[in-house]
Amino acid sequence: MKQHDALVGEPLALDLVNTRPADADHLESVESLNAWLALEAVRFPELAEFEAESDAALARIVAVRTAVTAVVDALLAGRPAPSAAVEALNAAQRAAPSFTRLSMKDDRFAAVKEYTGESEARLAARLAEAATELFASGSIGKLKRCEADDCRLVFLLTHPKRRWCSAERCGNRVRVARYYQHHRKHAD
Repeated sequence: MKQHDALVGEPLALDLVNTRPADADHLESVESLNAWLALEAVRFPELAEFEAESDAALARIVAVRTAVTAVVDALLAGRPAPSAAVEALNAAQRAAPSFTRLSMKDDRFAAVKEYTGESEARLAARLAEAATELFASGSIGKLKRCEADDCRLVFLLTHPKRRWCSAERCGNRVRVARYYQHHRKHAD
């Protein structure tokens, strides 16, 4: 996966959903999962500790993505979230519960969230927790799907005029196609 292939910059849970655009799957292998984690670690440094080592780890993360996607699709369609998807997110979090560890740094207290269990369970729990936090937040009402015909990526509306997942990825493509159609129509 090249860095520009994956759309990142949304809340972590939506970035996870967006690893499956219409034309690819950015979590098709352990290597592609690790490349995505490296991209996300820029914004979420706690992800830097994770490196998937097996197909079982990949399957666990893909299962979380499937559950998050099912909830997102239901929300966008105005339906209740599927109970199986909600339970899958809860189960992922139960497999590696988190706790807040108190630490000292430079004579200051710091609260550090940690997860118990093996690495792949901790990663799945962190991603499921990110989804839970997003779904429970007030910002979930701003959830939108990209308006480009061939795109299924999702984002949180940050500007009332935003219509595409990315101005570069879909916005320019839609505008160029519209320009081409307009000029082709007038040329005929």
